[in-house]
Amino acid sequence: MKGLRSVSLLAALLVLLLGCQPQRPGGRLVVGSRTRIDSVDPAATYSFGALQLISALGDPLYVIDAKGELRPRLATALPRLSPDRLTAWVPLRKGVRFHDGTRFDAAAMVFTLERFLAIGKLSYLLGDRIVSVRASGSHELELKLRRPFTALPQLLSAVSLTPLSPTAYRSHDKRFLNDRFVGTGPYKLTFFADQQQRLEPFADYWGERPANKGLDLVNLSNSTALYGALRSGEVDVLLSTSLEGDQQLSLHQDAQKGRLLEGVGPALEIGYLTLLSDQPPLKNPVVRRAIAHSLDHELISQRVTHGLRPPLRDLVPPSLSGSEPTAWPAYDPAEARRLFEQAGYCRGKTLNLPFTFRSNIPADKLFALIWKEQLRRDLGDCIVLEVSGMESTTAYRQLGEGAFASILLEWMGDYPDADNYLQPLLGCDKAVGQRCLEGPSAASGSFWTRPGLNDDLLLSQSLEGAKRIELLQRLQRETAAAAPYIPVWLVAPRAWAQAGLSTPVFDGSGRVVLSRLQQRPAASRPEP
Repeated sequence: MKGLRSVSLLAALLVLLLGCQPQRPGGRLVVGSRTRIDSVDPAATYSFGALQLISALGDPLYVIDAKGELRPRLATALPRLSPDRLTAWVPLRKGVRFHDGTRFDAAAMVFTLERFLAIGKLSYLLGDRIVSVRASGSHELELKLRRPFTALPQLLSAVSLTPLSPTAYRSHDKRFLNDRFVGTGPYKLTFFADQQQRLEPFADYWGERPANKGLDLVNLSNSTALYGALRSGEVDVLLSTSLEGDQQLSLHQDAQKGRLLEGVGPALEIGYLTLLSDQPPLKNPVVRRAIAHSLDHELISQRVTHGLRPPLRDLVPPSLSGSEPTAWPAYDPAEARRLFEQAGYCRGKTLNLPFTFRSNIPADKLFALIWKEQLRRDLGDCIVLEVSGMESTTAYRQLGEGAFASILLEWMGDYPDADNYLQPLLGCDKAVGQRCLEGPSAASGSFWTRPGLNDDLLLSQSLEGAKRIELLQRLQRETAAAAPYIPVWLVAPRAWAQAGLSTPVFDGSGRVVLSRLQQRPAASRPEP
């Protein structure tokens, strides 16, 4: 009955959100997801739902296509580099207009990047790599780099760096504009609230026009309601973000039977455990390695996600250059026991390990319960998991304070490059020995580093080809031996559409290309 009430509530909400229309206008589609969007300002937000929305409203300089290849978008070619690789020039597309009718040019791009550097919540993406930006021509952007940076084009594909109209944002150059967006993309934002956004095709768009006549994005926190809305036809397309595992499996099975259409994007999100490595008992690397050997990845994948999230033993997704798929150890309870005994456990002494799961993330609690039972079965005289839950926003605020002995988290790079997975977890600005005092490693809750690690990370950013790959893989093997993090699983985004629509298509950054969603002619639809 609870599920039925949730669906009924969603039906009532959809009527309100969509203007009390008994039927949607032909060609308009409703896209649902389990998220809440508080801001549509690229400098203010970095949630998956918000970046999915912004990707339909703006164009970055470069994009990663569905094959994983980098392609110019608002740029017309790859950056041209000076001999010392410390200056880059980016040629920009001409004839592009913002939604307010003003011209896109190098001055607009400079405004956008300088604004992001000044107020962006992820300003380090640019600030750690770029000294200054300027317009070296009406449609040429000049970037001064702190050091050679191999992944510069990939960085410039980040949705957070989507160009904004200087005219529209002039009075918000030092503060966020949360409820409006004026970019160059295929859609204009005509209505914004945290639970619904309305998108209309931009008539003067420079590129390929949207295949639909507009979109209504509905964002709710109730997984059961969204699942029921897709079943009932109230929602045309449903994104997998934070849906319950059983519901994702059911939709996946329906797609296999031809009742729905399923699109699967590149697996770029990693789930991992963070271990508090600067405080006893996890300060002992032997204990951390024992825990790494004690995690049954295959069991967790099957029992928690029905195999939809495959096991992961790497901090870099396997599809990216520089990954090391077997860097972390496989499940080995005998080796785990040996290491626990070496650390003084299992012989009348048990490690009581506090583990925090995010109470609003469906898979987290199930992971905690299954891992706790698996440890009890395999190593019950060595380790006991003490499970507690906390809402994710609260947990994120406390992460950098060293509040959690162990916690399950996930990460998806702002752009698909190995550097954007290792630096946010391993980078360190100030350290004493193997303890990180300030920087990404401290902010991520592990506080682990080693002398010279940050220098190696910076070096990896400037290397190219085989030398870069070799260093990236070595850094992961070293991190695996210290085990401040334990990779758990790999997440591929999914989207399901009604049988009368086109199959959802993802770009190479893991976002649905909303402009390609469309109704199909009746003759091309599958038989019910």
